[in-house]
Parts: sequence; structure tokens; C-alpha cells
Amino acid sequence: MTTRLREMLHDTAAQVPAYQVEQRALATARRTRRRRATAVAAALVLVVFGGFVLPVTGTPPVDPAGSAGPGALPDRIGLPPLGSLHATDRPRTGPASVIFTGEAGRLTYDDECSLVTVVDGDTDTYRIVRSGWEMTAGTDVVLSPQGRWIAHDPQRGDPRVEIIDLVTGATRQLRSDVPGTVGTEPAGWSPDGESLVVRDSVPTHPDRSDHRRLLSLVRLNDGSSVRLAEAPSGTVPGVVVAFAPDGDRLAWQTGRVVTVARRDGSVIASFPLAPGTDLAGKGAWTPDGRWLSVARRDETGWTLRRIEPATGRDLGALGTAGVDDVVGIQLLGWTATGVPWVVSYLPHPPDSPDFTRPFPNDDRPEYGLIGSIEVLSLPPDGQPPTTLLTAPRQVVSIDIAEEVIRAGHTRVADPPRGVGGRFWIWTTVIVLAVSAIAAYRRREQLTLWWENRRVRRSGVAW
Repeated sequence: MTTRLREMLHDTAAQVPAYQVEQRALATARRTRRRRATAVAAALVLVVFGGFVLPVTGTPPVDPAGSAGPGALPDRIGLPPLGSLHATDRPRTGPASVIFTGEAGRLTYDDECSLVTVVDGDTDTYRIVRSGWEMTAGTDVVLSPQGRWIAHDPQRGDPRVEIIDLVTGATRQLRSDVPGTVGTEPAGWSPDGESLVVRDSVPTHPDRSDHRRLLSLVRLNDGSSVRLAEAPSGTVPGVVVAFAPDGDRLAWQTGRVVTVARRDGSVIASFPLAPGTDLAGKGAWTPDGRWLSVARRDETGWTLRRIEPATGRDLGALGTAGVDDVVGIQLLGWTATGVPWVVSYLPHPPDSPDFTRPFPNDDRPEYGLIGSIEVLSLPPDGQPPTTLLTAPRQVVSIDIAEEVIRAGHTRVADPPRGVGGRFWIWTTVIVLAVSAIAAYRRREQLTLWWENRRVRRSGVAW
């Protein structure tokens, strides 16, 4: 090579732009990091989104016609887990066997607002229903006879009843047609589940210092209603509402008076009850529909008696054993073999000397007197009561689907423990959010760490 040629090659090479090896490598690494970070973030978003959406879109609703039967009564219930799924969340549970309320920590929230606990008909799956005020299962939050629907008043001062379908998760708002009402609450279901008895409160003074109470039967298919009763201040009609098995008649108690009427509102009879006696509960009609049952308090406890629905005449004891050392009992229903199931209210405190004091009918069951509950079967011929269900302290009210009672089946229960589905959902969301914020704030350090790691793994020395 000549000297002239060598000089020309050096001049040409000097004019070529230098390739910035380190800068270009870092730029390429940053682009790769951004792409990988974007892919990871997108994957995390899909995972979280899938956690919320897949249960909603991928789980088929339960077909009530495909249910194996009416369900069974658990032999015990427990408090709902922290973060339990709501009754409208997926996966659906299907018809319930039991709902209950109380004053334990996991049964309330905010200021005396209730969490109604729903127990699946065949499993120990629990769901909850939030209510904006204190509620009593069986009195102002009621389970339909089939266990499929729950009716409750979601917010005090809002005249509507919310009906939750446990099979589909759908909710329906039922508005009262009572003029001037400021509160509507459910009182009882008809046997076919097609009608609902509701109570309304209408102020009688502008400052709402006094109210009159109205009782109506609402048909759910068209929203039409029939006025059943009206009571002045101080009494509440329909604290206990009992339908006859055929659904054509119903009875309710107002103060010390029981009224028997037809579904069209026409009154058949009205009569006072003897002192210390109350309409027995939503299962007050005998299985053949001939008689009504009342609960009577004696010196040590409570017994069930029959009365004539046309006159209120006492027809004598049912022949079942009494329930002793309890605050009160309510008759929930009858099995297909004619055995009554009752809920007994255990006193608070347990050794209270006033356990035989009857409930004031307009406020029963009264939380302050009750420590817990039990569900009992009262066999015929005076045999001792059989305990079917027990509950923790501060569970003070319960409602059971009538079809479960009629079937008469019970099962060994294992109430859920630990935490529920919503706890894990929100824990995952919070962890991902905190991780994303921390990663963004330390993005430069993470970039440097990632580059150093890549270089070490590739074995390239700078």
C-alpha cells in the first residue's frame, strides 16, 4: 500500500461519524425495559380485571329447577367471615336455608347498621346483605318460603323494599303506594312467594313526632296492593304475620288483638288474646289450616296452644312439651309429619331472673333481653324438645325457609372461618396499587438494576 493511499483511507475514516456504542446500548436497553414493563403491567391489569370480570361473566347462574331439593338446616351457625361476599356477588349460592342477624361485631357496621347473614341451602357458604339500619331477621328482613328471595328495607326513611333474588343476583325495588309514607318494611311472604305483606309509617304531624302504621298486601307481579289494617301511634300491626297453608287467609297481631282476614282484605274475625299470650309466629296456622297457634307463658316457660280462628276460643294445648328458661319462643313452621319447629330466645345475661317476662309485642324480639337463640323441634306427646340449631352469643334473630322446615332435614355444619372473598380481592388490589406506585417512584434505580443484571447475565464487560 502506498503512502498516498494510506493517507486517503485515514482521511475517509476520520470523516465517518463515530458509533456511540455505550449510549446506543443503553438506549436499546431502555426501550427493551419499557416494553417489558408495559407487558408486565398489561398482564397485571388483565389478571386483576379477570379476577373481577370472569366471576361475573364466566359463572353460569344457578338454575333453581335443577336444585336437588329444598336444602337442609345446619345444626349450627357461625359469624360471617371478615370480608364476606355479598348476596349479589358471583358465584351465586342459590336458595338459602337460613338468614340471621344480631349484635356481634361481624353482624353490624357503622352506627347500628346490620349485616344480614345468608346461609346457603346445602353448604356452609355464607353471604351478607348490608342494611342502613338495625334489622331483625323474621321481623323486618324476611326470607321467602322457597328460600330464593330476601325482602328488606335497605335504608330507613326511604319508602321502598328491596327484594334480592339469590339465584340470579338481581334486585327489585318495591315502592309503596301509601300516600305520605316515610318508611316501608316487609312483614311476611305468602306461601307461593308471589305476594308480600308490608308495613308503612305515615307521619301525623309535620315534625314527624307521631306516626300511624298501615299494613298492606302487595302482589309482586303487578305491584297492586290491598289495605289490611291501620293502627294509631303506639301500636304496630303485623309484627307477627301468619299465612294459612293454602295462602287464602292470613292472621296478624296488633297490640293484644289478632285479626284474621282473606287475601282481598275482608276481615273474617278479630279478637283479643289472653294476658301472657301471643300469636305464635309466622307458622301459627296448623298444617291443616283449621286452627291458629299461640304461645303462652306460664311460671317457668312457654307452651303452644290452639285457638279457634273465628272466635279466638282456647282449644287446649298442642300436646308438645314446654320450653323452659327462655325469654320467648316463635313458631317458624311445621314439618311434613306435623312437628313444629320453634326458635327459642335465650336470656341475656344467661342467669337473668326476668327470663319469663313476655316481649312487648310491638318490639319483639327485643335485643336487650336476648343473649342468643336456638332452633328446637317439639315432638308430639310431650317428648322433650330436640335442639336442631345453635348459634354464637349475640346472634339474636333468625328466619328459616318454610320449604326447609317442611322437608325436616338437618345436616352437620362447619361454618366458614378466616376471611372472605372480598377481603382477598381488596388485598390484591391494594398490594398491586402500592407496588405500582413504589415501582414508578424508583424507576431510575430499577432501570439501573435491570441493566446491571442483564449485563452480568450476558457476560459482557463494559
